[in-house]
Amino acid sequence: MLNEFKAFIAKGNVLDLAVAVIIGGAFGTIVTSLTQDVIMPVVGAIFGGLDFSALFVRLGPVPEGYAGSMTDYAALKEAGVAMLGYGAFITAAINFVILAFIIFLLVRLANRLIVKKEEAPAGPSEEVLLLRDIRDSLKK
Repeated sequence: MLNEFKAFIAKGNVLDLAVAVIIGGAFGTIVTSLTQDVIMPVVGAIFGGLDFSALFVRLGPVPEGYAGSMTDYAALKEAGVAMLGYGAFITAAINFVILAFIIFLLVRLANRLIVKKEEAPAGPSEEVLLLRDIRDSLKK
């Protein structure tokens, strides 16, 4: 069983998958930065300074002794206030759409670069015809 496991791990598909997961994680970080640091500020500026990450609904009471801002989502969340952070969800959804679109473009480009296999001819190949001629010559 151990030898079978070694053979399974050594297969190219498993290694390719591991590399893809690692690169995908790094790529996700890049897309998250692109969304949060480049795209979302532009979208916020277009919509009059709207910051999606600050959109939330407070569901529970604020703990006694909390001295932070009542409009700071991160500070309220850290204080343990129950909240519905729909702004964070909007940001995550936009991240997903951007990531899916970029992956679509990469797959589309890869499909164009991959040389398509030529369809096999309907009749026998030249090699087969040559071998038949040799066979027939040897029979004579």
